[in-house]
Amino acid sequence: MTAPIMANIAQDGAQVGVQAQAIHGDVYYQLPPDASPEHKFRVGVRYLNARVRDRARQLIEEAAAEGYVTDEVQFHRLLALLSGRTLRQLGEDFDHLTAICDSLPHLDGGDEWRAGLRAVLRLLNSLNTAETELVIKELDELKRGQRDKIVDHLGVLLEGPMEDQMWRRSVERASAGRLAGDRAGRIWKFFHPSPVPPRVLPVEPASTPLGEWARAAVGTAAFVLAAGKVATLLLHRGELSPILGYLACVAGLAAFAVGGADRHFRQARRRAKESTFTPPRQRRAEAPAGGFARKVDRYFDDYFRRYVPSDTDRSHWLTQTTGIRRHLRNEVVELYREERVGAERVAWLIRHLVSDVRQRWEQDTLMAHRVELRVPVTTTALHLGGLAVLAVGAFWMVPATVLTAPLTGTAWLLLAAAAAVIGARACFRIMAERRRVAADEAERARQLAARREAFDRWRQKLSNKPSDAEMASWLECDRKILVNAAMRHYRLRPSQVIAQAFIEAPARSYQRARVPHGPWRYSRYRLLLFLLTDDGVRQVNIDLDFKDGDYRTTQRLNYRFDAVAAVRIDGLETQQQTFELTLFNGEPISVRVTESITEGVQPDEDASMLAKLSLDASGLVHTLNVLEGIAAEGKEWVRHQRRRADERLAELTATVRNLID
Repeated sequence: MTAPIMANIAQDGAQVGVQAQAIHGDVYYQLPPDASPEHKFRVGVRYLNARVRDRARQLIEEAAAEGYVTDEVQFHRLLALLSGRTLRQLGEDFDHLTAICDSLPHLDGGDEWRAGLRAVLRLLNSLNTAETELVIKELDELKRGQRDKIVDHLGVLLEGPMEDQMWRRSVERASAGRLAGDRAGRIWKFFHPSPVPPRVLPVEPASTPLGEWARAAVGTAAFVLAAGKVATLLLHRGELSPILGYLACVAGLAAFAVGGADRHFRQARRRAKESTFTPPRQRRAEAPAGGFARKVDRYFDDYFRRYVPSDTDRSHWLTQTTGIRRHLRNEVVELYREERVGAERVAWLIRHLVSDVRQRWEQDTLMAHRVELRVPVTTTALHLGGLAVLAVGAFWMVPATVLTAPLTGTAWLLLAAAAAVIGARACFRIMAERRRVAADEAERARQLAARREAFDRWRQKLSNKPSDAEMASWLECDRKILVNAAMRHYRLRPSQVIAQAFIEAPARSYQRARVPHGPWRYSRYRLLLFLLTDDGVRQVNIDLDFKDGDYRTTQRLNYRFDAVAAVRIDGLETQQQTFELTLFNGEPISVRVTESITEGVQPDEDASMLAKLSLDASGLVHTLNVLEGIAAEGKEWVRHQRRRADERLAELTATVRNLID
């Protein structure tokens, strides 16, 4: 026996951290309180496909107890009971296995489910016979659905040559299935949270101070009064040229007002647009660590560094877009901060905004507003031409007015000029604010349309995310391949392995996601594999990158049964739980198995039940049963399990033989 090589792995486990998490809205495991027995059975089968075996057994047994008993139900009852275990590991469940077999009718004829049920019983009976070829032949004659389920779930059930054959088939299926269904192209979508729908900032309503309205009203009223008095004086004088000059002043003033209002709006809007591209003068205080704003900052920084326009230096790009980057960041934070939306759910919007900036940069339209808001020739003509006509008209009008009434005429002219200036400025601001609202509404409509289009594209891209059953299937394939690799390393045949057990724990820097009422799935796993042989325990620690199936072995340990001192789980059920294995001659081996389950619990979910599901899916329950038995009794536990299994199997095979013969 190789001496154990010990290392405490609690330190790695203590650094586990969540990068992102998602809870999808699937109804895959939904079970209403008044669910029918058939509904319970269907959900139980889904849990079985997800390798959540204890919950699957519970629901299938409830359906059978409530009277829903068919060949399909009995087939899955046996699979749920035997899945992933050898007969030696059944223990007290032998009684339940016997009870199920006693309840079965004679299995002649029937549909594909009865044929599958008969094949399972033939496998059980083959332990005391030499019917290996007959069993394999009957298995091959099954329809694919039943055959694949038997191979997947019962690959380690038997002993001897039959077990070796079943395991070989199971590994072949795992090799073919581990990358099936475009795993590499789809698995990341399961860990991506559902994107939040697009939003745009609301248009600020026209906001004109009361003083501005007062200046416009008073200025207009004063100008009309003064202009009327001047017109009266000129009419009283009775000369044609001053009257024509007065009319020219009115026409010039009107042209100047139209051109001036448009010019004022364009210049004000251009200044507002330019401000979004101007870097802030003062450095902004950094957002709190771990908060929504900080995560948005990281997304913007990351995407602006990645999405550099072609033929552009990255440092130049980042420097020139400092202002627009800050403006867009503030907009996203303002839009979603109060809704408690995770930053991961708006990553698509940030990516769209950055892509839009890059595209406009490459098309040289990033500053297109400078062209769009350039003062047109017609506006300049009205503005300057109006001033010229006003000056010419005043040349004829002003002297005649002063000569007609030196004091009052001069006073009315001065009042008209002052009122025109004050009123025009106020009216320009009021009209510009009204036009600003209309322009903002049009711009917001274009933004929302573009964001909706980007949102629909992204949602369509995520539409074929894997189901939880596919995730479980890929993980099962990975695990079988890893177990097979460990067996090859130790030069073990499956029939030489008394039992195999494993623990699936989240690795460091993982992403996680789940469907309602389902276990957490992780993007990175730390797997602890235990192979029990007559010589002792072979333990292999493996880091698995679940997204692409790559893995690396981090540690191999060999130790005798009597070297196991204690096995325990620390932590509350719904909080972080840590598995700890203590050997007599080494430091404890510990690994964090589950994270807190309370975060993200849906209204119709039970945190305690979710914790049990996660533990069940992790393999911890089954592994604890095996290791606790070893810690308590050592190698005697193995002998006891073998002796008891042989005794109970002898009783079982008589019943099974009567059913299939």
